Amino acid sequence: MTDEMGWTPLREQVAQCQRCHLHQGRRQAVFGVGDEQARWLFVGEAPGAEEDQRGEPFVGAAGQLLDQMLRSLGLKRGEDVYIANVVKCRPPQNRTPTDEECAACLPYLTRQIALIQPAVIVAMGRVAARALLKTDGTLGALRLQQHHFGDIPLVVTWHPAYLLRTPADKAKAWEDLCRARRLMVSRCTPHDGNDGTAAA
Repeated sequence: MTDEMGWTPLREQVAQCQRCHLHQGRRQAVFGVGDEQARWLFVGEAPGAEEDQRGEPFVGAAGQLLDQMLRSLGLKRGEDVYIANVVKCRPPQNRTPTDEECAACLPYLTRQIALIQPAVIVAMGRVAARALLKTDGTLGALRLQQHHFGDIPLVVTWHPAYLLRTPADKAKAWEDLCRARRLMVSRCTPHDGNDGTAAA
């Protein structure tokens, strides 16, 4: 179904998707955005109201914080970075997606990962971490462990929306990003000239 799809048919299928009831309330599906050959993949949980309207993930206050996090790594949205959500349609009242909704949408994200082949994945928040790792562990425990999605290193950290509510944890989130950067450096050839080690 999605296993052999390229970007264009995959995008079209997401736009027309009716795998779960969330399609009934969406303005549009939010596919993802960025460099389709990115080494960095950041995954959140689901679109909010502004994302649903604009069709792009992380465009509200949480998106502004994510952009700051990217700049701290020497990165920029759209340049060696791809951003996506597990769930492509906005849940009502921005509630947390259910396990069933995540399961219905996960094949799309899995195919995006297969097409991008990132060097590292950063799962932002409990929903993304649990969907990608197929675990019911707490985020506090998962972020301190080493993970892989297939053979791709995966780092768990807090969702930017959580960090807006709990700024005291920003320092720990920075530790997570630094760990992701070290994994990136270890996977990249030394002569590629873009190892993501810009100073914060």
